[in-house]
Amino acid sequence: MSTIVVGGALANKAGSGGEAWVRLSWIRGLQQLGHDVWFIEQIDRPSPEQLAFFDEVIASFGLAGRACLIENDHVLRGADIDTLVDVASESTLVNISGHVDSPALFPRFRARIYVDIDPGFTQSWFADGLTGSRLDGHDQFFTIAEGLGRADCPIPDCGLLWKTVRQPVVLDDWPLTKPPDVRVFTTVGSWRGPFGPVTIDDRTFGLKVHEFRRFIELPTVSHHRFELALAIHDADRGDRDKLIANEWRVVDPGEVARDPDRFRRYVQGSAAEFSVAQGVYVGTNSGWFSDRTVRYLASGRPALVQDTGFSRTLPVGKGLVAFSSMEDAVSGADLIMTDYEEHAVAARQLAVEHFEAGRVLARFCEQAGIS
Repeated sequence: MSTIVVGGALANKAGSGGEAWVRLSWIRGLQQLGHDVWFIEQIDRPSPEQLAFFDEVIASFGLAGRACLIENDHVLRGADIDTLVDVASESTLVNISGHVDSPALFPRFRARIYVDIDPGFTQSWFADGLTGSRLDGHDQFFTIAEGLGRADCPIPDCGLLWKTVRQPVVLDDWPLTKPPDVRVFTTVGSWRGPFGPVTIDDRTFGLKVHEFRRFIELPTVSHHRFELALAIHDADRGDRDKLIANEWRVVDPGEVARDPDRFRRYVQGSAAEFSVAQGVYVGTNSGWFSDRTVRYLASGRPALVQDTGFSRTLPVGKGLVAFSSMEDAVSGADLIMTDYEEHAVAARQLAVEHFEAGRVLARFCEQAGIS
C-alpha cells in the first residue's frame, strides 16, 4: 500500500457537483485499491460558500482527517502544515491539472504526477510559456487525450512523454437505477466554459459554444426532447433565446446539479445524454472523453456525444453513439430512443469494461510505478 495525495479543485469549483465527482472518483478509486489517500486543495481568498462546499463534500464522503484546504501555505481545513510536509515526504502526488504547487509542499513529494484533463489547453499554454499549464516540476505526465501523439492530432507533446489514463468511475457510487418514463436527452455544462480559444499550429480552436451553435436546431429537426442544465451568462441571452426558440428546455445547473448528490440525481433522472465538446477537443482529434458522460454510462444512460476521436478507441454504436454532423445527431437520437433498453444495457457494460475505477486506476498505478 502506498500513500497518495490527490491534488485538485473542490472548493474552487463550489456549486458544481460534476466537478466534485472528478476528484472524488480518483480519491475513492485509489482508496478501493488499498492505498492511503489524502486530498489537498489550494485556494486564494475563499468565500464562505466555497468553504461550506468543501466542508459538506468532505463530510459526505468520509474524508475528514485526510482532506486539507490551504491558502498561501496556511491550512484552512485539515492537518497542520508540518504534518502535510511529513505526509508529502512519503507520498506520490497525483496532481489533477497541476493544481497543487505550494512552495512548502510541492518539492517535498517523493514523486509528482501530472494528470491532464484539459488536453490542448494544457499543452498550448505550456508551449506559449503561460503559467496556467503548471507542468514544470513533475516527474510523469498522464493525459486523457488518447489521440495525443497520433499523426492527425496536432496537440504538441511539449517534449514530454505522455501516458494515457481514462476518466475513472466508482461503480458503487453510480448504481443502475430505473430509467424515467419520460425520455429526455440532458446534459450539464457551461455555455462557454472556463477557458478562452487556443491556437495550435496557426489554427485557432473555438469554444463549446461554437460547437453547440452548429446543432442548435436539433430538437426541431429530430423531434425528441432535449434539456440543458446550462450555466449561461446574461451577455449570451441571444443564444439562450435561440435555444428556447428551437425547443431546448434550459434549466439552472445551480438548482439541479450544485452538489454531488444533486448532480447524480439529475443524471440518473435523465433518459440519455446529448452533448457537444470544446472545439479544441474536436478539431484536434484528441480522443478526449467527458467525465460527465462516463457517469451517464455507468448509470445505464446511453450517450449521444460529439466525436473527438474517441470512436477509434472505444466501441460506439450501442450505448455510446458518436456524432460529427447534424445528420449523425438526428439519426443517433433515433437509434437510441428506438431501441432504448438495449442501449441502456450496453451503456452500463461499456462503463464497466472501459472506465471502472479499479481497472483504470490499477493500470495507472502500474504505469506510474505505484505499488
